Amino acid sequence: MRRRSFSLAVLASPMLSFAAPAFAQEHLHIEQPWARATPPMAKTGAAYLTISAGHDADRLVSASTAIAEKTEIHTSFTEGGVMKMRPVGPVAIAADKSVSFAPGGLHIMFLGLKQPLKAGESFPLTLTFEKGGAKTVTVTVRPIGAAASLGGDHGTAHGEMKH
Repeated sequence: MRRRSFSLAVLASPMLSFAAPAFAQEHLHIEQPWARATPPMAKTGAAYLTISAGHDADRLVSASTAIAEKTEIHTSFTEGGVMKMRPVGPVAIAADKSVSFAPGGLHIMFLGLKQPLKAGESFPLTLTFEKGGAKTVTVTVRPIGAAASLGGDHGTAHGEMKH
């Protein structure tokens, strides 16, 4: 009987070690991933979303998608009365805080779009975090003039997230 109990304990130990990494990824929540539709010949586009961290801080280090040749994390700013944008390094997500990627600020930039972004369509976007690893979300394409909103996609975004 002891031998059997020992065998079960030995078998259970590896299972417990696999549970820890999955739990560690759950501290990040990605809400409302969306992009604006682009004109037919556009070669650039952008995605917006909100990233919230639980009790553990993390950093967004990169993003990728098959819809563009290159994907970068960018910020927009005004300099001398002219709106500009530039790539930024990893974006810190403080514990128990959120960071919004929105028009006129931080955004995920798509360079070399392979086809226009069309309203009503969606595409996968993979975000890679320093601690949380890669998370893939489904980005919904809104009409060209769409503005950020706090409603609508909130519940869907959580349901679409894949670890």
